[in-house]
Formats: sequence, structure tokens, C-alpha cells
Amino acid sequence: MRVPPAVAYRELPRAARRRMVLSSLLRSVGVSTVIVVGYFTLPMEHVTGFPGVLLVVGLAGITGLLYWQLRAVARSPYPRLRAVGALSTSVPLFFIIFATAYFLLERTVPGAFNQPLSRLDALYFVVTVFATVGFGDIVPVTEPARGLVMGQMLGDLAIVGFVARAFVGALQTGLSRRDAG
Repeated sequence: MRVPPAVAYRELPRAARRRMVLSSLLRSVGVSTVIVVGYFTLPMEHVTGFPGVLLVVGLAGITGLLYWQLRAVARSPYPRLRAVGALSTSVPLFFIIFATAYFLLERTVPGAFNQPLSRLDALYFVVTVFATVGFGDIVPVTEPARGLVMGQMLGDLAIVGFVARAFVGALQTGLSRRDAG
């Protein structure tokens, strides 16, 4: 499929470029805000069942979203803006999926961590694992919790390696299509 003809980004007037960047930034911040607010406000205290099912469904959903976003980046007349916007919504969603799984695991298997997890504690733990700093104040104690953390670590590596590389490839494809079209 060909990219519709568009004016190259660098050839747009400065005001138009600023509007495009601002629009992309506001859209990304808006989507990320909805994701985080939803995490903190949706009722999850009485959810029963193993959070692994939720995690699998969430990861399948984010995989589909990433596929769709990669195709959109490759087809976009402004692939750089599209790639930045896609990553800035996918990564927070990935974090929230794991934070929800940790929060629900602690509710389902009390003592899964060395202390009870609030929603903020679970999100904090996700970020410390992602950043590989692991402060040690929250530690997985049970095997299901450790398995879940290992799953996040592998997912983190995939996000940093494979997904980032896939977005760079889609970006290059989009730039090539745009320049050729």
C-alpha cells in the first residue's frame, strides 16, 4: 500500500510542525493519563481468580496493539511522530498490565510479596524492575510472584530490544515509502 502524498515534515511551515508535534504529544499524554487513571480508579479489590489469565489477555492485547501501531508507523506520512506517539502509549500500558497483575496476585495469594501491595506499590515495583534498580523494599516471596517478575523481566528485554528495533524498522520503512512516493 502506498503512502498518500504528503509534504515532507521539514518542508512544512514552522507553525504547522509545532502543531503536529503538540497534537502528537497531547494525544500521547491523554492516552497515557487515561490508562493510569483507569488503573487507579477501576474497581479491582474484589476480583477473584489467578491474575495470570489477566496478564495473558493483557499481553495478547498489547501485542495486537503493537502490531497495529507498527503498521501505522510504516504507512504514516510522518512516521517519526507516529513512532514516538506509539511508544509513549505502549510502554505505560505494558507497565499498567504488570502492575495490575502484581496487585491482583497480592490480593489472590496473600504474602506473595514481602509486604502488602497497594496500587501505587505495584506500579512502583514495575518501574523498579524495568529500570533494573530493584531497591529491595518490595520482594517477590512466592513462586508465582517470582515467575510473574521473571515474565516482566523478559518482557522488559523484549520492549527494550525487539519492540524498539521493530519501531525503528517501521520508521525506516515509512520514511522510505514517503520519500519514494
